[in-house]
Amino acid sequence: MSGPHLVRRVLPEWIDYNGHLSEAYYVLVFGFATDALMDRAGMDAGYRERTGCSLYTVEAHVRYLREVPPGAELEVWTRVVSAGAKKVRVCHEMWLDGVLRATEEVMALHVDQVNGGTVPFPGEVLARLADAVEEVPEYAGRSIG
Repeated sequence: MSGPHLVRRVLPEWIDYNGHLSEAYYVLVFGFATDALMDRAGMDAGYRERTGCSLYTVEAHVRYLREVPPGAELEVWTRVVSAGAKKVRVCHEMWLDGVLRATEEVMALHVDQVNGGTVPFPGEVLARLADAVEEVPEYAGRSIG
């Protein structure tokens, strides 16, 4: 893909008492990036309605690297770093003005919301996710220390 996977402008209500993007809204923007990945992989609103299945984030690690000012237009790049029968591991990178501002590593499971529990991805969805797998970035898999 030639451009960022998601572009989002920072809204005034996302700004905290320090005058920068509030901690929770980094995660909100990354959530929008996961939604965009779901759409690209074929798990859009129609899929979720038709199948009763969706992705559930079960673990996430956010690194807050640089402040984000009010009104900024953020670019989020997403890479799939692994895709299994029922789970996908994703790394999001938030950029502004050519500077990496934050990263998020996510483990998500494919869940049947009607019957409960994890279920395998349909073949075409798994194929799209598998085709999108890229090299794991150096920051992925780290623990807080």
